[in-house]
Amino acid sequence: MSLSIKKEYDVVVVGAGPGGSVAARFAAESGASVLFLERDRETGIPVRCAEGVSSPGLDQFIDIDERWIANEIYSARFITPDGNTLDMKSHVKGYILERRIFDTALCDLASQKGATMLTRANVTHAKRTPDGLVEVAYTHVGTPKTVKCKIIIGADGIESRVGRWFGIKTNLSLTDVSSAIQYTINNIEIDPHRLEFHFGTNIAPGGYLWIFPKSANTANIGIGITGNFASEKPAKAYLDEFISKRFENPSINYTVFAGIPVARTLSEIVTDNVMLVGDAARQVNPITGGGIKQAMIAGRLAGKLASEAVKTGNYSTKFLSKYPSEWDKVLGSKHSFIHAMKERVIYASDERLNKISRACAHIPPEKMTTLELFKQVVKGDPKLVLDMSKAFLADKFTT
Repeated sequence: MSLSIKKEYDVVVVGAGPGGSVAARFAAESGASVLFLERDRETGIPVRCAEGVSSPGLDQFIDIDERWIANEIYSARFITPDGNTLDMKSHVKGYILERRIFDTALCDLASQKGATMLTRANVTHAKRTPDGLVEVAYTHVGTPKTVKCKIIIGADGIESRVGRWFGIKTNLSLTDVSSAIQYTINNIEIDPHRLEFHFGTNIAPGGYLWIFPKSANTANIGIGITGNFASEKPAKAYLDEFISKRFENPSINYTVFAGIPVARTLSEIVTDNVMLVGDAARQVNPITGGGIKQAMIAGRLAGKLASEAVKTGNYSTKFLSKYPSEWDKVLGSKHSFIHAMKERVIYASDERLNKISRACAHIPPEKMTTLELFKQVVKGDPKLVLDMSKAFLADKFTT
């Protein structure tokens, strides 16, 4: 039996990661006909993230299923250059995911709501047509095909060809892209329910190194450093040095390289017939590089508005600008503040980082929060103090 693909859909979504699948789901749920295209043979592979997310980041989108939960997280430890540690107990449950299974579950939800999905469907180009629609060219299992749509949603990652095809400037400076490498390592001994974050110029200049446990003996261990530092010494060299010092006989069973946008959200994430979501729109926490929750929130906003645009017959930039306006209210403006914080952190000297940890050393783990840490980071900068206060008072700040 072959899947029947129509010549035209209301919405075509490029990329079936969390942002794309959620956009497809909410567009279809709201009444639009939706086709979403994934270039890989299955979703969630290769894994390009540390797989960590908080329960509030998931609960609003999908019922928790043990099949895609590798581990639960209850605390975090921050290690500064002098070896000092700060422990923080989480006030919400955290999860380490099995992204292949999790991403598939999100796609299944989209399909259940009426969206049609194709894997091994590589989008090669897209353009507007004289009739006010978009023509999308793709190859499916090697066979060239085209499909028309009223709106195309680019959820195609940091490289976002969709954005470039329609004139959206997606350039990133070296300080706004993190060069990252991660190993999944076993045959080690770690606290199975605690995240670790390591900082310092000799550990991870312009970024940090992480340990995200999947069990007591297995973890995602990775590093991200901004491009201006990576040009001097590659991220892999820093990560290999750390692992060789920390663990005796580690076994690497998975390796992934990635570029992570750690910038403000793009100033332009919509244009006529076009919307960008997730990494493509730079909707990533500029300090942590986390983007699963952010992509799903953006996907929901974009999917709902795409369906509304179809119903009204208005696919203009002006109409679609409701999406970036809503994004700014929910997370975008907070990301701008976090980006300013990032600039303070990545260029902080080791002594500055050590001073921050010493200033927070008296705070017990159950009372340690990101707010307390950020207070120390912005100390002496009245504008950042004011921006931080606004962000936290709004109660929409996300890590």
